[in-house]
Amino acid sequence: MMRIVIVDDHPLVRQGIIALLSLEEEVEVVGEAATCSEAVQLIQKQQPDLAVVDLRLGDGAEGSGLDVVKSCREQGPDCKFIILTSSVSTIDFQKACAVGIEGYLLKEAFPEELLMAIKLVGKGRKCFDPNLMETVMCKKDNSWEKLTAKEQEVLLLLAEGLTNREIAEKLYISESTVKKHVSQVLAKLELGDRTKAAVYAYGQGLIGNN
Repeated sequence: MMRIVIVDDHPLVRQGIIALLSLEEEVEVVGEAATCSEAVQLIQKQQPDLAVVDLRLGDGAEGSGLDVVKSCREQGPDCKFIILTSSVSTIDFQKACAVGIEGYLLKEAFPEELLMAIKLVGKGRKCFDPNLMETVMCKKDNSWEKLTAKEQEVLLLLAEGLTNREIAEKLYISESTVKKHVSQVLAKLELGDRTKAAVYAYGQGLIGNN
């Protein structure tokens, strides 16, 4: 059973998502919050598997959805995060990636797309809105060609959300070798972390969202 909390300052949005998830047997909504502080306290208390968080909460005076993610990351709850937003801003998306979100979905998405995102993230995958990815990273480059065949394999598995250990088991190599490959991938693509590498793979059309 996947335990989920919903964070949005609009009661109608919260209730709509809760109603949608109530139809899923393997999902349980264990709480809802409207503000940054409420959300952090709720996540600390309930220790959910996943939180669906609105990017902008109220007027932003108390904090945004990204502040919720950052606070929870710092305080330790082992929770995955999907940002739900109406913003198609490249800057907002990059900021979200920088705090280590697992999913990013536009509010114009269909209900089944939200359900799919929740299921993918729950399984350890990344899930970014395909329409947004076309806008954010529509420009192709040839950086992929700089990678060796093994580094390309590592990047694709990394983008699927696999850990170094899982990648090592899948490719029949040592975990230390995986770490070296990951470092080389990040260096050659000039990316700061694993999440940015995942975004790159999705944006370049190297991997799908399903």
